[in-house]
Amino acid sequence: MARIKLEFPDNAFSFETRMPVRITDINGANHLGNDALISMLSEARAQFLVEHGIEEADQNGTGIIVTDLATMYQGESFYPDMLRFEVGLRDFNKYGGDFVFRVTKADTGQSVAMAKYGFVFFNYKTREVTPMPESFRARFAG
Repeated sequence: MARIKLEFPDNAFSFETRMPVRITDINGANHLGNDALISMLSEARAQFLVEHGIEEADQNGTGIIVTDLATMYQGESFYPDMLRFEVGLRDFNKYGGDFVFRVTKADTGQSVAMAKYGFVFFNYKTREVTPMPESFRARFAG
């Protein structure tokens, strides 16, 4: 089976946040569980959107929906590590693009993971994919 290889240039990231590894994020192997990391990626994405004044769904029912997720684990993380999440946007198309993430230990810079979320804009009222709003494209695709 082919391995996933994710690489992003340093200038792919325009936002960062930090989150601690909580005791509830630890799995049976005594390190950060993959399910917890995915939840943390979702939180980093939400903080990125809030930072830019973008709501998950607007009053017309249009919002962002995740279409796929790829994660490349690079190192272990343990309780109570503080993690640095760098977030950016890439590979725009008519309907969406990719959120990209680089996760490192905040104190050492040691790599923990790289990830990408594919996304499209979706009208939750009509239940249909919709073109990316021009205001979003102008803000991030330029």
